[in-house]
Amino acid sequence: MAKCMMLLCTILFLPAAVKAQDVITNPEISYTGTPRVCEIGGIAVKGVEGYEDYVLTGLSGLSVGQVISVPGSEITDAVKRYWRHGLFSKVAITADSIVGSKIYLCIHLGTRPRVSRINYNGVKKSEREDLENKLGIMKGNQITPNMIDRAKILAKRYFDDKGYKNAEISILQRDDVSNKDQVILDVDIDKKDKMKVRHIIIEGNEKLKRNKITGTFFKNGAFAKIHEAGKFKNFFKAKKFTLERYETDKKNLIEKYNELGYRDATILEDSVWNEDEKHVNVYIKVDEGQQYYIRNIEWVGNSVLTSDFLNNALGMKKGDVYNQKLMNKRLKEDEDAVGNYYWNNGYIFYQLDPTEVNIVGDSIDLEMRITENQQAHINAVRIYGNDRLYEEVVRRELRTKPGDLFSKDAVMRSAREIGNMGYFNAETINPDIKPNYEDGTVDINWELEQKSNDQLEFSLGWGQTGVIGRIGIKLNNFSMRNLFGKNKMHRGIMPIGDGEQLSLSLQTNGRYYTSLSTGYSTGWFGGKRPNALNVSAFFSKQSDISSSYRNNSYYNNYHNYMYGFGSYNDFAHNYDAMLDDDKYIEMFGVALGWGKRLRWPDDYFQLSMQLAYTRYMLRDWSYFIISNGNCNNINLGITLSRTSIDNQLFPRQGSEFSASVQLTPPWSLFDHKDYSTLATDRYSAAYERELQEKYRWIEYHKWKFKSKTYTALTSGQKCFVLMTRVELGLLGSYNKDKKSPFETFYVGGDGMSGYSTGYAEETVGLRGYENGSISNTAAYLAGTSAYYNAYAYDRFTLELRYPFMLGNTTIYGLGFLEGGNAWVDTKKFNPFDMKRSAGLGVRIFLPMVGMMGIDWAYGFDKVYNNGSYQKGGSQFHFILGQEF
Repeated sequence: MAKCMMLLCTILFLPAAVKAQDVITNPEISYTGTPRVCEIGGIAVKGVEGYEDYVLTGLSGLSVGQVISVPGSEITDAVKRYWRHGLFSKVAITADSIVGSKIYLCIHLGTRPRVSRINYNGVKKSEREDLENKLGIMKGNQITPNMIDRAKILAKRYFDDKGYKNAEISILQRDDVSNKDQVILDVDIDKKDKMKVRHIIIEGNEKLKRNKITGTFFKNGAFAKIHEAGKFKNFFKAKKFTLERYETDKKNLIEKYNELGYRDATILEDSVWNEDEKHVNVYIKVDEGQQYYIRNIEWVGNSVLTSDFLNNALGMKKGDVYNQKLMNKRLKEDEDAVGNYYWNNGYIFYQLDPTEVNIVGDSIDLEMRITENQQAHINAVRIYGNDRLYEEVVRRELRTKPGDLFSKDAVMRSAREIGNMGYFNAETINPDIKPNYEDGTVDINWELEQKSNDQLEFSLGWGQTGVIGRIGIKLNNFSMRNLFGKNKMHRGIMPIGDGEQLSLSLQTNGRYYTSLSTGYSTGWFGGKRPNALNVSAFFSKQSDISSSYRNNSYYNNYHNYMYGFGSYNDFAHNYDAMLDDDKYIEMFGVALGWGKRLRWPDDYFQLSMQLAYTRYMLRDWSYFIISNGNCNNINLGITLSRTSIDNQLFPRQGSEFSASVQLTPPWSLFDHKDYSTLATDRYSAAYERELQEKYRWIEYHKWKFKSKTYTALTSGQKCFVLMTRVELGLLGSYNKDKKSPFETFYVGGDGMSGYSTGYAEETVGLRGYENGSISNTAAYLAGTSAYYNAYAYDRFTLELRYPFMLGNTTIYGLGFLEGGNAWVDTKKFNPFDMKRSAGLGVRIFLPMVGMMGIDWAYGFDKVYNNGSYQKGGSQFHFILGQEF
């Protein structure tokens, strides 16, 4: 009862209490009067929707209960905070009322509009995408004057870098009538013409001739980025002008002088001015100074390596020109540089400071000050990004293991091995080396970017016998041990994680031709040592075209169809008439291979062996010297190979070579039969029986050599690379009267046929000529009726490559010169007798498809084809699933 009486009294006397205080509504704040000290009794926010009040009031820095001066700096500072935030187009703080000593504030805000749409005008799609990423303006952002100014600056810089020095950029803002408080931005761009260099004017260059600065037709000078337009010598060089390129070439010029011993060379003055709307002129005045020579080189602080050894490694001696660029390369950059001798032996904390201690006239004394410090061992090796591959599979490729002495070569070799595995983006592999100075150890972190390298192929094509379909799958991260295991790493139903390969392919066009192949391989059989194991099997059957159809109508009908004189229905209707199921060749084969990584001459070498068996089953097959019967081929292949390339998809350095021999038992030495004579009647049963007996067991020895080298002609990831190739092949016999009709060379064309033709030949590409036309010519010249059977071949290639895109998807262009030939009589082998060609091409690697490409080539020499001699001429070649 007492509590109720107390509450009632409070309610009755409250109005009187308030009335007793001074209440001023909408007070007028005078900035000329004496400031009044008030306590903030409340804060209200108006004009903004979509935000909580406490968020908006928090931006002001004011709070209820805070004592402020009115007028005073607290309110002014609050307004400034809102403006600095940049999201408001209107800011005002007023006093709603003053009650006693308390003031009640109202913050009036107006938000800046948001972007509803951005229109880029005057640019290409690729440029628009670049600008969207660079300008930082996105749909839904609140737009501010600073944001627009910054976008203009970034856009101008973007086009400056592309050579559009006079580009004009304007960003216009207009209301979006369909969306309240939103605007549309129109980014209008007039790129103008790309700026090029008209004249390069150089003064003061007495010792360094102009051609050494501006370059020649075949070679860049010190100016490697900017070149004069309109000069024939610069026809294949970039002529665009950007400030970045200009600054780079000024540095290159001084470095060129330093390389020649002019250590004091400087640029006294330089300028760039517009000659017209498309061209600028460049003026540079240099002071070359004098040329300096090395007088003495002294090594200080070296205890691990002797001074004589270091002098030999440096390769510079008394009397040499003081070449600072060469000195830097010999100290740090080259593979056999001084620094690498230390870094490869654990001295990661080693330091070398070349110091000029004395200059007398034109001679310089150098003191090489070395701080060796202690050797460092590897502490921890961490691997990130391998979410679809067991870590042990990656670790076994590393040459950097905990406890090992640190070696720079081992780190670089590990990066190369990981890249060549094919499971990670080789372009982004960059080991993070973290020296621990406290305990003298090193941590190495491998941040890997996983990529899918499984391949699925499905294709349809048209051949002389109708539609040909191919389907294939290649799993490059298969795991045999997980096939029946539980709770193991899987991708869907497929066991993965061990980096093994499993492939299956089917090619068919129905009844005429079918080919099925499968294979399994691993590079680490048993998981402990780099011993390779591969198992494969295949089966194919190819039926013949009936002789009556071929002789009477086949070629005419096919020609008419191909050139528009017939119809598909006519051709398809005669398909059954073409087919002769009673004439065919069937092939069945299995192979078991083993390989071992060698340590000598170095560990890039590998020795592999393969035992293979193939059975050829023929019935009335008219394309070989033997038409009926079963032929058997059991052989042992031995291959010595070496691969040291730095990247599988786009090698820039390194080499690949292999030397192999394939041997069958010399059956003719065992059976003591005379194969020099056969029954004279080629169509008699005796003749057929003798052929079947002669070729029941095939015998031969097959020798091949293949070599590729890769040389980067320029620096950087995107660089010109020269690829050279040499290939030689020879199929020999133990008995000149029992030469193998199988395993011969099918030379010419795109090189894509492989063994899929059913003719049991090895396909060798030679661009610029029809498929098989080179070996066809060899057979014709030898006077044989067995066309396409060549027993020796060679191929030589010079190929210049340049990448357009690198990474998981790789695209590069190429230009090539190629030559080669084939011979039936191996004694007439002549590497200087070549069928020559030249052309251009492009390659595209897609992770799920593999390598694809197209080449255009022109064959300069005549070959025998379709009954006459004619030049190879213009040819297009398509590449799928392999690098040509």
